[in-house]
Amino acid sequence: MALASFGARATGLRLERMKSSPRFADGIFVNTAPVTPGLKKGSVGPTISEFLCGGQRRTPPGPLPSMSPLPSWSRPPETGLRATWLGHSTVLLEIDGVRVLTDPVWGERASPVTFAGPRRFQPVPAPIAALPSLDVVVVSHDHFDHLDYPTILELAKLDVPFVTSLGVGAHLEAWGVPAARITELDWWDSTEVRGGLTITAAPSQHFSGRSMHGRNLTLWSSLVMRGARHAVFFSGDTGLTPEYAEIRQRLGPFDLVMLEVGAFHAAWGDIHLGPENALQALALLGGGSFLPVHWGTFNLAIHAWDEPAETLLRLAPARSTHLVMPHLGEPVEPSRAAPATAWWRAAAAPDDASLPSALRDEDPPSLPPAEGGGDAVAWPMD
Repeated sequence: MALASFGARATGLRLERMKSSPRFADGIFVNTAPVTPGLKKGSVGPTISEFLCGGQRRTPPGPLPSMSPLPSWSRPPETGLRATWLGHSTVLLEIDGVRVLTDPVWGERASPVTFAGPRRFQPVPAPIAALPSLDVVVVSHDHFDHLDYPTILELAKLDVPFVTSLGVGAHLEAWGVPAARITELDWWDSTEVRGGLTITAAPSQHFSGRSMHGRNLTLWSSLVMRGARHAVFFSGDTGLTPEYAEIRQRLGPFDLVMLEVGAFHAAWGDIHLGPENALQALALLGGGSFLPVHWGTFNLAIHAWDEPAETLLRLAPARSTHLVMPHLGEPVEPSRAAPATAWWRAAAAPDDASLPSALRDEDPPSLPPAEGGGDAVAWPMD
């Protein structure tokens, strides 16, 4: 019997709608431009060697500094737009009186099981029970570090709607979210939620799947939230794609842009941004205050845990980027955000490369076997 955490596959009318998508071909969803969701051909040997023998500081020696958001959440944002980064890609957005929770992950591991897989090195600054009343939860795609089984079980008990990509609703419904509370979007589709907020799915360049034999059976999306006065762009997971220019034309401008910056590698094709490509993506989107996400929580790659943040802090000033990097749990109003500082260095050891690997990388990401053999290792899984 399959684990419940793997979710469910679409059937019936849900599947028929997926098949009608321009992005659905030969039984799976595809990117606009062909990309490989694994290691580039010829790079497997060097990448695995780096994974096994590299000395990167993949986890901090202790929890990062964080703050309780509860006092701020008790008051509405003065500007009408506030964001609270809760770790990885989970952000509580307050937009023109509407509360949106993105890609909620409170689980201990980005994994289908509780005993193996990447384990969070950073606790969430607030429990689910302490969240203010939510108006909508958005889920960009179905990878474990974005769609978390134990978290959805808890959120399913709340009277909150979900907006997600085509096919992902099958997982949500299997885990107890009523079908009437689920809206699934194809790219460029929009829906309006309570409070008058419009949510639009937009292109991203990634892949999907919760098992080795279920790749690309659901869609992946970026998401745009637009209220009466403000608009926010959320990348989900993506590589650098020229489609961001079209997103700018059709859905911009944006007051806040949230782009993934962690879990990247040159050998991973075009499925993750990383900090340098994120800055290029920001330019294609037309700018806006930039809140980096998808870092500082899980060990999902083979770079140092703080490399994304340090790279952004180094490169952003030359591009006049308004970099918004609050502490974990710190509610911030982008238009009033103070200049970014390296607050995360309080948790960084000067050099822990000499530590035993068991202490340095307690739960490194696993390397699954190649799907179908050959040189196309099906990794990363996020």
